[in-house]
Amino acid sequence: MTDVAAGEDKLLRPAPFLSSVMQIEPQWIDYNGHLNMAYYNVMFDRAIDELWLKLGIGPGYMKARSGSTFTAECHVRYLREIHLGDPVQVSILLLAADEKRLHTFEELRHAGEGWLSATSENMTIHIDMAARKTAPFPPDIRQRIETLANAHAAVPRPEGVGRKVAMPVR
Repeated sequence: MTDVAAGEDKLLRPAPFLSSVMQIEPQWIDYNGHLNMAYYNVMFDRAIDELWLKLGIGPGYMKARSGSTFTAECHVRYLREIHLGDPVQVSILLLAADEKRLHTFEELRHAGEGWLSATSENMTIHIDMAARKTAPFPPDIRQRIETLANAHAAVPRPEGVGRKVAMPVR
């Protein structure tokens, strides 16, 4: 169904999950000459899909068990421009989880130079696709999530976690 066993060791490391290195696609560059804001979300989503495969909640899970995840909330911060030709990689930290929700923080960095381009903080909910309603994760999936959450609990929280959109206070 999924590649969980092969990725189990990555889940146990006390470090954020690291996605594959990704390349910017030419059609994603806007008239300002940099990555259009919508495609940051595409890259964050592709990275989350990689982690979901490791947790056993990817497309195979949806087909076999009629469960999936939906993003309920997302806050993206754009910190430094990304351009065509820049290789990027996303780190994902599982900040918290309960029986139905996953709270993640993602950082998109230049894969060669390491500088931070953008962050995304997300609340994801588990869905019973037959009922199209929130539902608890199955026990085996919940155990994998707890393993990951425990490993990530040892990682210092990055700057920007919990930020909100607001005008600066003077």
